[in-house]
Amino acid sequence: MAEGDQLQEVQTISVLHEMLQQSFNLFHTECSFAALDTTLLEQLRTGLHEQMEDFHACLGQVMGEEASALGRMGPTLALNRYFHGIHVYLKEEEYSDCAWDIIRVEIIRALSSSSSLYKRLKKMDGDLNSP
Repeated sequence: MAEGDQLQEVQTISVLHEMLQQSFNLFHTECSFAALDTTLLEQLRTGLHEQMEDFHACLGQVMGEEASALGRMGPTLALNRYFHGIHVYLKEEEYSDCAWDIIRVEIIRALSSSSSLYKRLKKMDGDLNSP
C-alpha cells in the first residue's frame, strides 16, 4: 500500500475511533441517564465500547503507535468541535428529553455513515492486497 493511502486509512480509522469514543463519552454522562431508557443506554454503551476496542486494535495493525498519532491530528480536531457543539446544544436546551432524542438520532445517523465508510475502507484494503 502506498504511503499516502496508508495515511488516509490511518486517518479514517482514527476518525471513526474518535467518533465512537466521543459518542461513548456523551452517553456516559449523568444527564443521559435521566433522559434515556437505561437498558437501551447500557446496550448502546456496550456496543460503542466493543467497537472502540476493535478500531483501536485495527489502528495498531495498520501503523505503529507513533505514526497513528500523526494520522489522528487533523481530522479529529473537526470531530472534537462537532461533539463540543453537541454538548453546547444539550446545555442550551437544558438536557431536555427532546434535545436528547435529537442527539440520539444524529449520533445513530453518524454511526451508520461511519459503518458504511469502514466497510468501504475494508473493501478497498482487500482490493489493494489482492493479487
